[in-house]
Amino acid sequence: MRIQRFFSRSFVHFAVIAIAFLWTLPTVGVLVSSFRPENDVKTSGWWNALKHPFEESVWTFKNYSDVINANGIGEAFVNTLVVTIPATILPITVAAFAAYAFAWMKFPGRDWLFAMVIGLMVVPLQVALIPILRLYTQTGIAGTFLGLWLAHTGFGLPLAIYLLYNYISQLPGDLIESAKIDGASDFTAFMKIVLPLSTPAIASFAIFQFLWIWNDLLVSLVFLGTNKVLTVKLSELTGSLGNKWHLLTAGAFVSMVVPLAVFFALQRYFVRGLLAGSVKG
Repeated sequence: MRIQRFFSRSFVHFAVIAIAFLWTLPTVGVLVSSFRPENDVKTSGWWNALKHPFEESVWTFKNYSDVINANGIGEAFVNTLVVTIPATILPITVAAFAAYAFAWMKFPGRDWLFAMVIGLMVVPLQVALIPILRLYTQTGIAGTFLGLWLAHTGFGLPLAIYLLYNYISQLPGDLIESAKIDGASDFTAFMKIVLPLSTPAIASFAIFQFLWIWNDLLVSLVFLGTNKVLTVKLSELTGSLGNKWHLLTAGAFVSMVVPLAVFFALQRYFVRGLLAGSVKG
C-alpha cells in the first residue's frame, strides 16, 4: 500500500514539475531574448546565450532602453492606466449590486433576466464591435475614454455577475435575514455584510478583469482612436513586418510590471475566491 502510494505521489509530482517546466519555458526564452543584442536574436536561438552566460557581449540593456525611451511610450503607459483602472472598477461595482439583487431580492422576471445576462456570455466580442462603434459615432463618444470604459464594462459584466452571484448566493441566509429583522435595508445589508464577505471573489475577478484590459489590443484599437494604449504602441514598435521583434521581448516585460504587481498584491485571494465563485451553486 505504501509502495503504491509512493509511486502514485511520485507520478503526480513528476507531472506537476513537467507541466510547470513546459509552462515556464517560453517565458524564460522571451526573458533571455530581451537581454540579447539585436543581431544575436535574429541569427540564433535564445538558448545559445546560456552556453556562455558570463560573456558581456552576449547581454545588453539596449532593447529595454530603446523601448522605454521610444516616443509616446510614457503617454501610452498613462493612457493604459486611465483605461484599465476605471474599466476594472465599474463592472465589479455594477456586478456586485446585480449579483446581490439576483441572489437575495425578489422582483418580477428575476430568473428570466438572470438567464438573459448569463446568455450574453456566449456572444462573441467581435460581433458587437461594429454596431457599438456606430452607436458611439452617433452619440459623439467614439475615440474617448468614456466609450472604452463603457465597452469594457459591458463586455465584462456577464462573467462578473455570474461569478459574484455564485459566491454571494451561497452566503449564509441567516446573516442577511437577521440584519433585516434588525431594520437593515437591502443596501445596508449589502454594504455591511455581503460586500466584506465577498472580498475573495471580487479580488479574483478584479485580477482577471485588470489583466484582460491591460493586455487588450483589439477593443482599444477600435474604440480609442488616436489615444494609444501600451499594447497598440508596442505593436507599432515591432514594425509592420516584425523586423523589430527583439524590442517586443523587452516591451513584453515592461508591460508585465504593473499586472504582476497587481497579481502578487491580490494573489492570496485568487484561488480561494475563484474556486468559491465557480464551484458553488
